Amino acid sequence: MKRENLILLADAYKYAHHKFYYPGTTQIYSYLESRGGMFDETIFFGLQYFLKEYLQGPAFTQLDLDEAGGFLQQVFGSDDVFDKSKFQYILDKYNGHLPVKIKAVAEGTAVPTSNVLMTIDNTDPECYWLTNFLETLLMQVWYPCTVATLSNQIRKVVTQYYSETATEGAEAGIDFVLNDFGFRGVSSVESAKIGGAAHLINFSGSDNLAGSGMAIDYYDAQKVYGLSIPATEHSICTLLGRDGELEIFKHVLRSFPTGTIACVSDSFNIFKACREYWGGELKEEILNRQGTLVIRPDSGDPIMTLLEIFKILFETFDFTTNSKGYKVLPPQVRVIQGDGVNYAEIINIYNALKANGISAENLVFGMGGALLQKVDRDTRKFALKCSSVVINGQEVAVDKSPTEMDAQGNITPSFKKSKRGRLKLVKINGIFKTVNEQEHIELADELHTVFENGKLLNPITFEQVKANANHKA
Repeated sequence: MKRENLILLADAYKYAHHKFYYPGTTQIYSYLESRGGMFDETIFFGLQYFLKEYLQGPAFTQLDLDEAGGFLQQVFGSDDVFDKSKFQYILDKYNGHLPVKIKAVAEGTAVPTSNVLMTIDNTDPECYWLTNFLETLLMQVWYPCTVATLSNQIRKVVTQYYSETATEGAEAGIDFVLNDFGFRGVSSVESAKIGGAAHLINFSGSDNLAGSGMAIDYYDAQKVYGLSIPATEHSICTLLGRDGELEIFKHVLRSFPTGTIACVSDSFNIFKACREYWGGELKEEILNRQGTLVIRPDSGDPIMTLLEIFKILFETFDFTTNSKGYKVLPPQVRVIQGDGVNYAEIINIYNALKANGISAENLVFGMGGALLQKVDRDTRKFALKCSSVVINGQEVAVDKSPTEMDAQGNITPSFKKSKRGRLKLVKINGIFKTVNEQEHIELADELHTVFENGKLLNPITFEQVKANANHKA
Protein backbone atom coordinates (compact mmCIF):
# COMPACT_ATOMS: atom_id res chain seq x y z
CA MET A 1 0.00 0.00 0.00
CA LYS A 2 1.39 3.39 -0.96
CA ARG A 3 2.28 5.49 2.06
CA GLU A 4 1.45 9.17 2.33
CA ASN A 5 3.83 11.66 0.77
CA LEU A 6 4.68 14.06 3.62
CA ILE A 7 5.60 16.82 1.20
CA LEU A 8 1.99 16.91 0.04
CA LEU A 9 0.43 16.88 3.53
CA ALA A 10 -0.03 20.63 3.87
CA ASP A 11 -2.53 23.26 2.85
CA ALA A 12 -1.70 24.49 -0.64
CA TYR A 13 -1.19 28.09 0.42
CA LYS A 14 1.76 27.13 2.63
CA TYR A 15 4.02 26.30 -0.31
CA ALA A 16 4.50 30.02 -1.01
CA HIS A 17 5.43 30.95 2.56
CA HIS A 18 9.15 30.48 2.11
CA LYS A 19 8.96 33.60 -0.06
CA PHE A 20 6.59 35.55 2.18
CA TYR A 21 8.64 35.28 5.35
CA TYR A 22 10.64 38.49 5.73
CA PRO A 23 14.22 38.40 4.40
CA GLY A 24 16.64 37.43 7.16
CA THR A 25 14.18 35.11 8.94
CA THR A 26 16.04 32.12 10.37
CA GLN A 27 13.71 30.72 13.01
CA ILE A 28 9.97 30.29 13.49
CA TYR A 29 8.70 29.15 16.89
CA SER A 30 5.03 28.18 17.25
CA TYR A 31 2.81 26.72 19.94
CA LEU A 32 -0.44 24.74 20.19
CA GLU A 33 -3.29 25.53 22.55
CA SER A 34 -6.98 24.89 23.11
CA ARG A 35 -8.58 28.33 23.37
CA GLY A 36 -11.93 27.33 24.88
CA GLY A 37 -15.04 25.28 24.35
CA MET A 38 -17.59 23.45 26.45
CA PHE A 39 -15.08 22.23 29.05
CA ASP A 40 -12.44 24.09 31.03
CA GLU A 41 -9.61 21.60 30.45
CA THR A 42 -8.16 19.48 27.68
CA ILE A 43 -6.72 15.97 27.82
CA PHE A 44 -3.61 16.04 25.61
CA PHE A 45 -3.31 12.86 23.56
CA GLY A 46 -2.38 11.59 20.12
CA LEU A 47 0.82 13.45 19.23
CA GLN A 48 2.98 10.33 19.42
CA TYR A 49 0.81 8.70 16.77
CA PHE A 50 1.46 11.52 14.30
CA LEU A 51 5.17 11.60 15.11
CA LYS A 52 5.55 7.86 14.57
CA GLU A 53 3.27 7.61 11.56
CA TYR A 54 4.41 10.64 9.59
CA LEU A 55 7.48 12.45 10.94
CA GLN A 56 10.07 10.14 12.47
CA GLY A 57 13.04 8.78 10.54
CA PRO A 58 13.44 9.80 6.92
CA ALA A 59 10.09 11.55 6.52
CA PHE A 60 10.30 11.59 2.74
CA THR A 61 12.38 10.27 -0.14
CA GLN A 62 13.68 11.52 -3.46
CA LEU A 63 10.79 9.74 -5.10
CA ASP A 64 8.37 11.67 -2.89
CA LEU A 65 10.04 14.93 -3.75
CA ASP A 66 9.97 14.26 -7.47
CA GLU A 67 6.30 13.30 -7.28
CA ALA A 68 5.48 16.45 -5.29
CA GLY A 69 7.24 18.68 -7.80
CA GLY A 70 5.06 17.58 -10.70
CA PHE A 71 1.91 17.56 -8.61
CA LEU A 72 2.37 21.08 -7.21
CA GLN A 73 3.31 22.50 -10.60
CA GLN A 74 -0.18 21.52 -11.70
CA VAL A 75 -1.74 22.91 -8.52
CA PHE A 76 -0.28 26.39 -9.02
CA GLY A 77 0.12 26.39 -12.79
CA SER A 78 3.68 27.68 -12.48
CA ASP A 79 7.13 26.73 -11.23
CA ASP A 80 7.75 29.74 -8.97
CA VAL A 81 5.62 28.76 -5.94
CA PHE A 82 6.89 25.38 -4.79
CA ASP A 83 10.65 25.50 -4.28
CA LYS A 84 11.89 21.96 -4.62
CA SER A 85 15.35 22.97 -3.40
CA LYS A 86 14.00 23.61 0.11
CA PHE A 87 13.14 19.94 0.54
CA GLN A 88 16.17 18.82 -1.45
CA TYR A 89 18.31 20.55 1.17
CA ILE A 90 16.72 18.42 3.93
CA LEU A 91 17.11 15.31 1.83
CA ASP A 92 20.78 15.96 1.02
CA LYS A 93 21.89 17.22 4.44
CA TYR A 94 19.69 15.16 6.76
CA ASN A 95 18.62 12.22 4.61
CA GLY A 96 15.03 13.35 4.96
CA HIS A 97 15.11 13.67 8.76
CA LEU A 98 13.20 16.81 9.70
CA PRO A 99 15.29 19.51 11.44
CA VAL A 100 12.63 20.54 13.96
CA LYS A 101 12.25 20.27 17.71
CA ILE A 102 8.88 19.51 19.30
CA LYS A 103 8.14 19.79 23.00
CA ALA A 104 4.85 18.73 24.59
CA VAL A 105 3.12 18.11 27.88
CA ALA A 106 2.92 14.43 28.85
CA GLU A 107 0.10 12.70 26.98
CA GLY A 108 -2.94 11.93 29.12
CA THR A 109 -2.46 15.11 31.14
CA ALA A 110 -5.46 17.37 31.76
CA VAL A 111 -4.42 20.97 31.10
CA PRO A 112 -6.70 23.98 31.71
CA THR A 113 -7.90 25.75 28.59
CA SER A 114 -5.70 28.49 27.06
CA ASN A 115 -2.39 26.94 28.05
CA VAL A 116 0.43 25.83 25.80
CA LEU A 117 0.26 22.11 25.02
CA MET A 118 3.04 21.79 22.47
CA THR A 119 5.76 23.90 20.84
CA ILE A 120 7.69 23.46 17.61
CA ASP A 121 10.63 25.29 16.07
CA ASN A 122 13.26 24.62 13.43
CA THR A 123 16.79 23.54 14.39
CA ASP A 124 18.41 24.59 11.11
CA PRO A 125 18.20 28.30 10.16
CA GLU A 126 17.76 27.36 6.51
CA CYS A 127 14.52 25.58 7.42
CA TYR A 128 12.65 28.45 9.09
CA TRP A 129 9.74 27.75 6.72
CA LEU A 130 9.36 24.15 7.95
CA THR A 131 7.87 24.93 11.37
CA ASN A 132 4.52 26.15 10.18
CA PHE A 133 4.57 24.01 7.05
CA LEU A 134 3.95 21.12 9.48
CA GLU A 135 0.98 22.90 11.05
CA THR A 136 -1.58 21.24 8.77
CA LEU A 137 -0.58 17.75 9.86
CA LEU A 138 0.24 18.42 13.50
CA MET A 139 -2.96 20.38 14.01
CA GLN A 140 -4.85 17.12 13.53
CA VAL A 141 -3.91 16.26 17.10
CA TRP A 142 -7.03 18.29 17.92
CA TYR A 143 -9.09 15.19 17.15
CA PRO A 144 -7.73 12.67 19.66
CA CYS A 145 -7.42 15.45 22.24
CA THR A 146 -11.08 16.38 21.76
CA VAL A 147 -12.35 12.79 21.92
CA ALA A 148 -10.20 12.07 24.98
CA THR A 149 -11.53 15.22 26.66
CA LEU A 150 -15.17 14.46 25.84
CA SER A 151 -14.85 10.88 27.05
CA ASN A 152 -13.08 12.09 30.21
CA GLN A 153 -15.81 14.61 30.97
CA ILE A 154 -18.47 11.93 30.56
CA ARG A 155 -16.58 9.78 33.04
CA LYS A 156 -16.78 12.65 35.52
CA VAL A 157 -20.55 12.80 35.01
CA VAL A 158 -20.87 9.04 35.48
CA THR A 159 -18.76 9.16 38.63
CA GLN A 160 -20.91 11.95 40.05
CA TYR A 161 -24.19 10.08 39.56
CA TYR A 162 -22.72 6.83 40.83
CA SER A 163 -21.63 8.71 43.94
CA GLU A 164 -25.13 10.10 44.41
CA THR A 165 -27.29 7.08 43.56
CA ALA A 166 -25.33 3.83 43.16
CA THR A 167 -24.70 1.05 45.65
CA GLU A 168 -21.38 1.20 47.51
CA GLY A 169 -18.82 -0.73 45.48
CA ALA A 170 -20.67 -0.32 42.18
CA GLU A 171 -18.01 2.21 41.12
CA ALA A 172 -15.88 -0.74 40.05
CA GLY A 173 -18.11 -1.02 37.00
CA ILE A 174 -17.63 2.55 35.79
CA ASP A 175 -14.97 1.46 33.30
CA PHE A 176 -17.74 -0.17 31.25
CA VAL A 177 -20.47 2.47 31.53
CA LEU A 178 -19.58 4.28 28.27
CA ASN A 179 -18.94 2.00 25.30
CA ASP A 180 -17.46 3.11 21.98
CA PHE A 181 -19.93 2.24 19.20
CA GLY A 182 -18.33 4.68 16.76
CA PHE A 183 -16.32 2.66 14.22
CA ARG A 184 -19.06 2.66 11.56
CA GLY A 185 -19.89 6.31 12.17
CA VAL A 186 -16.51 7.91 11.54
CA SER A 187 -15.11 9.21 8.29
CA SER A 188 -12.13 6.85 8.07
CA VAL A 189 -10.35 3.87 9.59
CA GLU A 190 -7.67 6.29 10.83
CA SER A 191 -10.31 8.27 12.72
CA ALA A 192 -11.58 5.04 14.26
CA LYS A 193 -8.07 4.18 15.39
CA ILE A 194 -7.15 7.53 16.87
CA GLY A 195 -10.54 8.35 18.37
CA GLY A 196 -11.01 4.82 19.65
CA ALA A 197 -7.69 4.90 21.48
CA ALA A 198 -8.52 8.32 22.94
CA HIS A 199 -11.71 6.88 24.48
CA LEU A 200 -9.75 3.99 26.00
CA ILE A 201 -7.82 6.43 28.17
CA ASN A 202 -11.01 6.79 30.21
CA PHE A 203 -13.14 3.66 29.69
CA SER A 204 -12.66 -0.01 28.82
CA GLY A 205 -15.93 -0.67 26.99
CA SER A 206 -15.50 -0.62 23.22
CA ASP A 207 -16.64 -2.38 20.06
CA ASN A 208 -14.02 -0.37 18.15
CA LEU A 209 -11.16 -2.83 17.72
CA ALA A 210 -9.12 -0.27 15.81
CA GLY A 211 -8.67 1.82 18.95
CA SER A 212 -7.04 -1.02 20.86
CA GLY A 213 -4.81 -1.79 17.90
CA MET A 214 -3.64 1.81 17.74
CA ALA A 215 -2.77 1.80 21.46
CA ILE A 216 -0.66 -1.32 20.94
CA ASP A 217 1.01 -0.25 17.71
CA TYR A 218 1.82 3.36 18.58
CA TYR A 219 1.88 3.43 22.39
CA ASP A 220 3.22 -0.05 23.15
CA ALA A 221 0.14 -0.99 25.18
CA GLN A 222 0.81 -4.24 26.97
CA LYS A 223 -2.66 -5.61 26.41
CA VAL A 224 -5.92 -5.05 24.55
CA TYR A 225 -7.77 -2.31 26.44
CA GLY A 226 -11.05 -2.22 24.55
CA LEU A 227 -13.28 -5.00 25.90
CA SER A 228 -16.69 -6.15 24.69
CA ILE A 229 -19.37 -8.85 25.07
CA PRO A 230 -21.51 -11.01 22.77
CA ALA A 231 -24.39 -8.86 21.50
CA THR A 232 -27.13 -9.16 18.88
CA GLU A 233 -28.30 -6.84 16.12
CA HIS A 234 -31.61 -6.53 14.33
CA SER A 235 -30.58 -8.93 11.57
CA ILE A 236 -30.59 -11.63 14.23
CA CYS A 237 -33.63 -10.62 16.23
CA THR A 238 -35.91 -10.22 13.20
CA LEU A 239 -34.99 -13.54 11.54
CA LEU A 240 -38.25 -15.27 12.50
CA GLY A 241 -40.46 -12.21 12.24
CA ARG A 242 -42.69 -10.69 14.92
CA ASP A 243 -44.16 -14.03 15.96
CA GLY A 244 -40.75 -15.62 16.24
CA GLU A 245 -39.09 -12.97 18.41
CA LEU A 246 -39.53 -14.97 21.61
CA GLU A 247 -37.90 -18.00 20.00
CA ILE A 248 -34.96 -15.84 18.95
CA PHE A 249 -34.62 -14.54 22.52
CA LYS A 250 -34.56 -18.11 23.82
CA HIS A 251 -31.88 -18.98 21.29
CA VAL A 252 -29.83 -15.94 22.32
CA LEU A 253 -29.91 -16.93 25.99
CA ARG A 254 -28.98 -20.51 25.25
CA SER A 255 -26.20 -19.58 22.85
CA PHE A 256 -24.31 -18.08 25.79
CA PRO A 257 -25.68 -19.72 28.94
CA THR A 258 -23.18 -17.89 31.15
CA GLY A 259 -21.58 -14.46 31.14
CA THR A 260 -22.81 -11.05 30.06
CA ILE A 261 -24.74 -10.76 26.79
CA ALA A 262 -26.69 -7.91 25.20
CA CYS A 263 -29.82 -8.21 23.09
CA VAL A 264 -31.49 -5.50 21.05
CA SER A 265 -35.17 -5.73 21.93
CA ASP A 266 -37.02 -3.01 20.03
CA SER A 267 -37.45 -4.84 16.72
CA PHE A 268 -41.23 -4.80 17.17
CA ASN A 269 -42.34 -3.68 20.64
CA ILE A 270 -39.72 -3.04 23.31
CA PHE A 271 -42.31 -2.82 26.09
CA LYS A 272 -43.91 -6.15 25.18
CA ALA A 273 -40.48 -7.69 24.92
CA CYS A 274 -39.58 -6.51 28.42
CA ARG A 275 -42.90 -7.47 30.04
CA GLU A 276 -43.96 -10.67 28.27
CA TYR A 277 -40.69 -12.16 27.07
CA TRP A 278 -37.74 -11.11 29.23
CA GLY A 279 -39.80 -10.41 32.36
CA GLY A 280 -42.39 -13.09 31.62
CA GLU A 281 -41.68 -16.40 29.94
CA LEU A 282 -37.89 -16.10 30.19
CA LYS A 283 -37.74 -14.55 33.65
CA GLU A 284 -36.68 -17.63 35.60
CA GLU A 285 -34.11 -18.63 32.99
CA ILE A 286 -32.58 -15.16 33.20
CA LEU A 287 -32.53 -15.12 37.00
CA ASN A 288 -30.94 -18.57 37.06
CA ARG A 289 -28.16 -17.61 34.62
CA GLN A 290 -24.62 -17.14 35.84
CA GLY A 291 -24.31 -13.80 34.12
CA THR A 292 -26.16 -10.68 33.07
CA LEU A 293 -28.64 -9.99 30.28
CA VAL A 294 -28.33 -6.42 29.02
CA ILE A 295 -31.52 -5.28 27.30
CA ARG A 296 -31.03 -2.72 24.52
CA PRO A 297 -33.69 -0.31 23.30
CA ASP A 298 -32.65 1.35 20.03
CA SER A 299 -35.43 3.80 19.16
CA GLY A 300 -37.81 6.33 20.62
CA ASP A 301 -37.28 9.17 23.08
CA PRO A 302 -34.43 7.95 25.30
CA ILE A 303 -35.77 9.28 28.59
CA MET A 304 -39.43 8.29 28.17
CA THR A 305 -38.46 4.90 26.76
CA LEU A 306 -36.00 4.15 29.55
CA LEU A 307 -38.38 5.19 32.30
CA GLU A 308 -41.08 2.90 30.95
CA ILE A 309 -38.63 0.02 30.50
CA PHE A 310 -37.40 0.36 34.08
CA LYS A 311 -40.98 0.54 35.35
CA ILE A 312 -41.74 -2.75 33.61
CA LEU A 313 -38.50 -4.43 34.70
CA PHE A 314 -38.98 -3.40 38.33
CA GLU A 315 -42.50 -4.83 38.22
CA THR A 316 -41.48 -8.09 36.60
CA PHE A 317 -38.04 -8.78 38.08
CA ASP A 318 -38.55 -6.87 41.35
CA PHE A 319 -35.77 -4.72 42.80
CA THR A 320 -33.82 -3.86 45.91
CA THR A 321 -33.37 -0.41 47.36
CA ASN A 322 -29.78 0.53 48.12
CA SER A 323 -28.53 2.49 51.11
CA LYS A 324 -28.93 5.76 49.18
CA GLY A 325 -32.59 5.05 48.55
CA TYR A 326 -32.45 4.11 44.86
CA LYS A 327 -33.90 1.08 43.08
CA VAL A 328 -31.54 -1.57 41.73
CA LEU A 329 -32.48 -4.44 39.42
CA PRO A 330 -31.26 -7.97 40.17
CA PRO A 331 -27.65 -8.36 38.95
CA GLN A 332 -28.85 -10.67 36.15
CA VAL A 333 -30.59 -7.77 34.35
CA ARG A 334 -29.30 -4.42 33.10
CA VAL A 335 -30.12 -1.95 30.30
CA ILE A 336 -27.92 -0.26 27.69
CA GLN A 337 -28.92 2.93 25.88
CA GLY A 338 -27.08 3.27 22.59
CA ASP A 339 -29.42 5.48 20.58
CA GLY A 340 -29.36 9.29 20.70
CA VAL A 341 -26.58 9.36 23.28
CA ASN A 342 -24.39 12.45 23.72
CA TYR A 343 -22.85 14.37 26.61
CA ALA A 344 -25.93 16.49 27.34
CA GLU A 345 -28.37 13.60 26.93
CA ILE A 346 -26.41 11.44 29.36
CA ILE A 347 -26.87 14.14 31.99
CA ASN A 348 -30.57 14.43 31.14
CA ILE A 349 -31.03 10.67 31.40
CA TYR A 350 -29.24 10.48 34.74
CA ASN A 351 -31.33 13.35 36.09
CA ALA A 352 -34.50 11.57 35.01
CA LEU A 353 -33.39 8.31 36.60
CA LYS A 354 -32.48 10.07 39.83
CA ALA A 355 -35.79 11.93 39.95
CA ASN A 356 -37.57 8.59 39.62
CA GLY A 357 -35.54 6.85 42.30
CA ILE A 358 -33.53 4.70 39.88
CA SER A 359 -29.85 3.99 40.56
CA ALA A 360 -27.32 4.86 37.85
CA GLU A 361 -25.87 1.35 38.12
CA ASN A 362 -28.87 -0.10 36.25
CA LEU A 363 -27.80 1.52 32.98
CA VAL A 364 -24.81 1.67 30.67
CA PHE A 365 -24.36 3.63 27.45
CA GLY A 366 -23.17 3.06 23.92
CA MET A 367 -22.02 6.19 22.06
CA GLY A 368 -21.08 6.29 18.40
CA GLY A 369 -21.06 9.32 16.16
CA ALA A 370 -21.47 11.76 19.03
CA LEU A 371 -18.27 10.41 20.58
CA LEU A 372 -16.04 10.08 17.53
CA GLN A 373 -17.60 12.13 14.73
CA LYS A 374 -19.71 15.02 16.02
CA VAL A 375 -16.63 17.01 17.02
CA ASP A 376 -14.45 19.41 15.09
CA ARG A 377 -11.43 21.63 15.64
CA ASP A 378 -13.64 24.37 17.06
CA THR A 379 -15.13 22.08 19.71
CA ARG A 380 -12.01 22.87 21.76
CA LYS A 381 -10.99 25.90 19.65
CA PHE A 382 -7.54 24.53 18.81
CA ALA A 383 -4.93 26.76 17.22
CA LEU A 384 -1.24 26.57 16.37
CA LYS A 385 0.29 30.06 16.25
CA CYS A 386 3.72 31.60 15.81
CA SER A 387 4.87 33.44 18.96
CA SER A 388 8.59 34.03 18.40
CA VAL A 389 10.88 34.55 15.39
CA VAL A 390 14.52 35.31 14.72
CA ILE A 391 15.12 37.88 11.97
CA ASN A 392 18.64 39.00 11.10
CA GLY A 393 19.91 37.54 14.35
CA GLN A 394 17.35 39.31 16.55
CA GLU A 395 14.72 37.37 18.45
CA VAL A 396 11.31 39.01 18.25
CA ALA A 397 8.23 38.10 20.29
CA VAL A 398 5.19 38.18 18.01
CA ASP A 399 1.46 37.77 18.50
CA LYS A 400 -1.87 38.59 16.97
CA SER A 401 -4.48 40.59 18.84
CA PRO A 402 -7.56 41.00 16.65
CA THR A 403 -10.69 42.89 17.57
CA GLU A 404 -14.23 41.96 16.64
CA MET A 405 -17.65 43.56 16.63
CA ASP A 406 -20.45 42.07 18.70
CA ALA A 407 -24.17 42.06 17.88
CA GLN A 408 -24.61 45.46 19.53
CA GLY A 409 -21.89 47.04 17.40
CA ASN A 410 -19.29 47.15 20.18
CA ILE A 411 -15.67 46.49 19.21
CA THR A 412 -14.08 44.08 21.66
CA PRO A 413 -10.91 41.96 21.87
CA SER A 414 -11.20 38.57 20.16
CA PHE A 415 -10.69 35.24 21.92
CA LYS A 416 -8.25 34.54 19.08
CA LYS A 417 -5.58 36.72 20.68
CA SER A 418 -2.36 34.72 20.71
CA LYS A 419 0.56 34.43 23.11
CA ARG A 420 3.94 36.17 22.72
CA GLY A 421 7.48 34.87 22.96
CA ARG A 422 8.98 31.49 23.78
CA LEU A 423 6.79 29.68 26.25
CA LYS A 424 6.87 27.09 28.97
CA LEU A 425 4.23 25.36 31.03
CA VAL A 426 4.75 25.36 34.77
CA LYS A 427 2.81 24.35 37.85
CA ILE A 428 2.17 27.07 40.42
CA ASN A 429 0.51 25.73 43.56
CA GLY A 430 -0.43 22.64 41.60
CA ILE A 431 -2.14 24.58 38.79
CA PHE A 432 -0.81 24.71 35.22
CA LYS A 433 0.15 28.13 33.94
CA THR A 434 1.78 29.26 30.70
CA VAL A 435 4.64 31.69 31.23
CA ASN A 436 7.50 33.16 29.24
CA GLU A 437 10.55 30.92 28.99
CA GLN A 438 12.56 33.33 31.14
CA GLU A 439 9.96 33.58 33.91
CA HIS A 440 9.84 31.36 37.00
CA ILE A 441 13.24 29.89 36.29
CA GLU A 442 12.96 27.98 39.55
CA LEU A 443 10.02 25.95 38.18
CA ALA A 444 10.40 22.96 35.92
CA ASP A 445 8.98 23.14 32.41
CA GLU A 446 6.17 20.60 32.00
CA LEU A 447 6.86 20.56 28.25
CA HIS A 448 9.37 17.86 27.38
CA THR A 449 11.18 17.24 24.12
CA VAL A 450 9.42 14.43 22.25
CA PHE A 451 10.90 14.88 18.78
CA GLU A 452 14.15 16.33 17.51
CA ASN A 453 15.82 16.12 14.10
CA GLY A 454 13.78 13.16 12.94
CA LYS A 455 13.98 11.15 16.15
CA LEU A 456 11.21 10.30 18.58
CA LEU A 457 12.36 11.08 22.12
CA ASN A 458 10.89 10.18 25.50
CA PRO A 459 8.19 7.88 24.08
CA ILE A 460 5.22 7.24 26.33
CA THR A 461 3.31 4.00 26.84
CA PHE A 462 -0.45 3.72 26.88
CA GLU A 463 -0.24 2.62 30.48
CA GLN A 464 1.52 5.89 31.33
CA VAL A 465 -1.09 7.86 29.38
CA LYS A 466 -3.89 6.26 31.40
CA ALA A 467 -2.02 6.88 34.64
CA ASN A 468 -1.58 10.56 33.73
CA ALA A 469 -5.34 10.77 33.26
CA ASN A 470 -5.73 9.19 36.71
CA HIS A 471 -7.36 6.03 35.39
CA LYS A 472 -5.75 2.72 36.24
CA ALA A 473 -4.01 0.82 33.46
